[in-house]
Amino acid sequence: MFPALAARPGRTALRFGERALTYGRLAAAAGTLAARLPAGRRVACWATPTLETAVGVVAGLLAGVPVVPLNPRTGERELAHILGDAAPAAVLAAPGERLPDALGALPRTDVDVTATGPAPVPAPEPPPESPALIVYTSGTTGPPKGAVLPRRALAANLDALRDAWQWTADDVLAHALPLFHVHGLILGVLGPLRRGGAVRHLGRFSAEGVARELSSGATMLFAVPTMYHRLAEAVGTDPALARALAGARLLVSGSAALPVHDHERILAATGRRVVERYGMTETLMNTSVRADDTDTGPGTVGVPLAGVELRLVDEEEAELTGAGEVGEIRVRGPHLFSGYLNRPDATAAAFTADGWFRTGDMAVRAPGGALRIVGRQATDLIKSGGYKIGAGEIENVLLEHPAVAEAAVTGEPDTDLGERVVAWIVPADPGEPPAAGELAGHVSAQLAPHKRPRTVHLLAALPRNDMGKVMKRALAAPETGRDG
Repeated sequence: MFPALAARPGRTALRFGERALTYGRLAAAAGTLAARLPAGRRVACWATPTLETAVGVVAGLLAGVPVVPLNPRTGERELAHILGDAAPAAVLAAPGERLPDALGALPRTDVDVTATGPAPVPAPEPPPESPALIVYTSGTTGPPKGAVLPRRALAANLDALRDAWQWTADDVLAHALPLFHVHGLILGVLGPLRRGGAVRHLGRFSAEGVARELSSGATMLFAVPTMYHRLAEAVGTDPALARALAGARLLVSGSAALPVHDHERILAATGRRVVERYGMTETLMNTSVRADDTDTGPGTVGVPLAGVELRLVDEEEAELTGAGEVGEIRVRGPHLFSGYLNRPDATAAAFTADGWFRTGDMAVRAPGGALRIVGRQATDLIKSGGYKIGAGEIENVLLEHPAVAEAAVTGEPDTDLGERVVAWIVPADPGEPPAAGELAGHVSAQLAPHKRPRTVHLLAALPRNDMGKVMKRALAAPETGRDG
């Protein structure tokens, strides 16, 4: 999984703030820990953004022991569910880290990152289908499910990203993402280690931290849209940040759609575009705009990665081939998870008889073949007056209005239309919020009239999860709604 552990012992592999490990020291620390892990049992990892988390996960991979990353912000009920479902034999944590009471019954193994000397002889590489990680979904439609990610999925997907992003051992990745999820852990830590490159974790995100790292050797930045929004807000008046972003080889956004307006502001200030990709916990990455693609415009997530089969289907399961037709994304390939832990029913329901995974995400093909995500089938596909409307394109248009700071679009039942388009707006100036009719006209002028919001709700902030995604199921109609 990580050839560079032996091949590049003197090169820096990981840096978290002032703490760093070379590949040689990482091999020693992870190898020593791997020898202590219970063979054939799962282990949990208290996934703080620290060296200890990275070492603990690498140790599990070296030992062939499945690792269950735990979100340190998980509530007690959800944490108890995950522990009962995964039944880990132990929990890995940084020395001195205070753990919640729910973990009190588990044997604790402190991760020592100071081990030196020759690395222990690693165990033989486990079979490709062996579970590597069990990553729990966000649980928006019920208790979180544990997606079992085998070793072949990690290897196949990271190697496909090497091709798409021209990712090499010379790259140094900067990010400030959490380490309990695919984006920050698999792409953001295991990705650089598989390439033999380096990762610098900022700890807490800031524009100053991004500028510092990109100005001192980092070549790539991974971030979520809320982070890029802050960069877009700052870059126009911060020459140092503009120079740093302009000097990056690759800027990648993921975990949610990046508004076109933020794309355009960063491009205008730096000459550097942001690349978007599309993936899920169960599938890792499915598509991306390629590093060498200079034609694909903002708002798309590119084309399928090497080895990924992808198609769009309508409600009757017929494949859609034309540009502009909204359909559900189905994928197949070696990058897929092997199933939900202890949930054969959910696993069977997630796949078609011929092995296609039902993503539940809706998309259209742009004229050049790149995908444009329009949202989740359950929350972002609005059926109004006989039309199928994707919430994402309306949100992008709303965000272009100068009086709108944040926007989300949903559908709500309507006796005449079936569903009506509803906009949830955070005003740029709460003292002078935009009028509902003004926003409806703004949308109608750029999209079809049937896509205009019929109701507008004003909020102080949109509810978001740890990855910056808007939690639309948490939106409830307040008394400030106004018909447009």
